[in-house]
Amino acid sequence: MSRKSKKTPPPLVSVDDLQHAYGHRVVFDHVTFHVRAGRCLVLRGPNGSGKTTLLRCLVGDPPTSGTVSYDGRRVDESDPRFRADVATVLGDLDFFPDLTVLEHLDLLARAHGQPPDRAEAVLEAVGIAAVRDQFPGTLSSGQRQRLALATAFVRPYRLLVLDEPEQRLDTDGQEWLANRLLDDKRGGAAIVMATHDPDLAAAVGDDVLELGA
Repeated sequence: MSRKSKKTPPPLVSVDDLQHAYGHRVVFDHVTFHVRAGRCLVLRGPNGSGKTTLLRCLVGDPPTSGTVSYDGRRVDESDPRFRADVATVLGDLDFFPDLTVLEHLDLLARAHGQPPDRAEAVLEAVGIAAVRDQFPGTLSSGQRQRLALATAFVRPYRLLVLDEPEQRLDTDGQEWLANRLLDDKRGGAAIVMATHDPDLAAAVGDDVLELGA
């Protein structure tokens, strides 16, 4: 009696023949990839190769041509299910100047139906619990990057989209980030990440897409 083989799960993210151009300048062309739950795709390439533009297309910015699908449906950033499933860190975030670090995270946690102690737990996890009562404008660049990452980690997600998440982190912070992302993969999250850090790419990435080659 033969064993039945397990079916490969369908991809959570599907990108098919994507192109983006600004006027006559083509940023990228014929980009196709698929990312399944529990996997990480790393985008590599020089500055200006379109990594950030591609990440923004994944979360709803319209490409010039091609399709981006999430969980079998074409991406629509106004879709409540899509917004509930996708967490992003795309560039430096703007924070409310009159809310403390803890108040920012608590606001996000409550908006996503998380328990009352969620914000404080995430602050401990990202290593900035000591500045919980400070305003974001008083933080160092590394602390501010950890806060940006915390705004993603404080909420539930099935897809994590990150643009150079390692920037401004020290060596300990980069190691913590790699371990955190590996935990996310083990928990079933899909990750698409642009990075210039070869160590982070090697530690977390399952597949690499080179842009601008």
